[in-house]
Amino acid sequence: LKVTSSICVSDRLSPAAAMSVMRAVSSSALLGRRCFAAAASKQIMTVSPNAAERLHSLMSSRNDPETIAVRVGLRTRGCNGMSYTMEYTDKVNKFDEVVQAENGIKVVIDSKAVMFLLGTEMDFVSNEVGTEFVFNNPNKKSECGCGQSFNT
Repeated sequence: LKVTSSICVSDRLSPAAAMSVMRAVSSSALLGRRCFAAAASKQIMTVSPNAAERLHSLMSSRNDPETIAVRVGLRTRGCNGMSYTMEYTDKVNKFDEVVQAENGIKVVIDSKAVMFLLGTEMDFVSNEVGTEFVFNNPNKKSECGCGQSFNT
């Protein structure tokens, strides 16, 4: 996100995400109506094919017809500030963002996490130690040694 004069320029924000950023920025003089016009319709976060396949598998095996997506958010914890959260959800809240994976699976981004997840790729990796979802986040400045928490 680049703010210059009274124009908000971004190639990553949807209009709903731009609204989330505007709420987070206290100086409304910096952000104006042009922010919405300049906001592209690219998704906040991308979901890799491996992550989409694993999410599809998890959602298919779940026996709850009300579950519509997986919600991704952030929580303040860990030795370095924030960590990712994932949970099943049955609703999309007012300012949440919805990311559509290539196989039709939906990932809901919690509105409070949007600013920290811009440009992030959600991946699923398997190795000899285990399997896990990994978030390749270009906004993180550092992370703890175990990789479970980060800061921006």
